[in-house]
Amino acid sequence: MNRITEITDFLAPELDVYARLTEVQLLNREFPEKGLFIAESPKVIERALDAGYEPVSCLMEKRHIEGEGKRILDRINDVPVFCAEFDILTQLTGFKLTRGMLCAMKRKPLPDTREICENKRRIVILDKVMNPTNVGAVIRSAAALGMDAVILTPGCSDPLYRRAARVSMGTVFQIDWTFLSDDSLDEIKALGFKTVAMALKDDSLSINDPRLTEEKKLAIVMGTEGDGLSDKTIYDCDFTVKIPMYHGVDSLNVAAASAVAFYQLGNK
Repeated sequence: MNRITEITDFLAPELDVYARLTEVQLLNREFPEKGLFIAESPKVIERALDAGYEPVSCLMEKRHIEGEGKRILDRINDVPVFCAEFDILTQLTGFKLTRGMLCAMKRKPLPDTREICENKRRIVILDKVMNPTNVGAVIRSAAALGMDAVILTPGCSDPLYRRAARVSMGTVFQIDWTFLSDDSLDEIKALGFKTVAMALKDDSLSINDPRLTEEKKLAIVMGTEGDGLSDKTIYDCDFTVKIPMYHGVDSLNVAAASAVAFYQLGNK
């Protein structure tokens, strides 16, 4: 049976994880084995549970105890559950909850790049993509459109940040991902991948060039919002690819461009 507690004290320390700790504090870079993240919405929480992540506590609207959250509560019988009415939760967390439910969960140790890339044909490299919404959207597209894994450089937003995981619709728990140790592509190349820089260069290949789909192992490299990839990263890649544009449009944002690239270059 769940231990359900109705919130009466906003300053209770067990609520810090939801109301007062930042994403960076939850990540706990000094002691990563103690790191936490917040999964938001029943769908995201269920996919995290399916992937083996361990829940610590839940915070939810009172009406969802016998509603959308019931199936989750049935799966986490021994986990503390805190509840309140909608207006009180909005005051506590500072914003409306998606589908009225949050779950604090323990992070897992990240696998290394070699382990992630083993037996993979198509991977994504995100280089300094700092917006968690874009990270979540790219991961959702990668999972849906034939990519095998997502690798992030250290400057990227963490895929387990609340907004990133929510925008991904929980697919962050369904596709392999990890962080590179640095910004170099050397490790990826050493694993046999040809690298494709997505960039607005006039001397680029078209995205439907058959030489790309014929490659056995391909890593699609996408850059940060606004600036895109650095000249050095583009130079270090085996191919530079541009998505054809019309009506005077000069570019797509990284999330939209990723969907086009993955559909064309992903596993068929």
